[in-house]
Amino acid sequence: MRIASPTECPDGIRRITISMPEETFQLLDRLIHQRGFDSRSQAISEMIHQRAAEHISSIGTEVMAGALTLIYDESKSSLLRELSKICRDHVAEVISSQHILLEEDNVMEVILMQGPARTLREITNELVTCKGVKHAQLTLTPHLIPPLHAKTVARA
Repeated sequence: MRIASPTECPDGIRRITISMPEETFQLLDRLIHQRGFDSRSQAISEMIHQRAAEHISSIGTEVMAGALTLIYDESKSSLLRELSKICRDHVAEVISSQHILLEEDNVMEVILMQGPARTLREITNELVTCKGVKHAQLTLTPHLIPPLHAKTVARA
């Protein structure tokens, strides 16, 4: 198999040519229309980026940023305490959380994390196994959150 070299453009973007079956092409155009992409290039670039991030996260050692969405029943007596303890146990990775009150006793919590992908999946597994958690979805990205506080050297 011969892979052609990409064409480099002055704006730092690389151009490539791809071929695909007609059915795949039609699916791509439908996706572009439904999701509102500006171009095929934008859609394909986003898909490749997403798959590359999934691949990197599957290796587990790469530091990644993540958003974990939990849905849980806040009426479970010890659940909030248990969720808080797990987040505190992983304070180096858990950056912040947002609680959204839903109907009845349901809560949506979005937890922002950063660390090795394997560690973020382990935290997710700890949280999802708590009694009262109904749903968990972890989304990882290789785009990192910048340091919140720069370390400064103490002056004498």
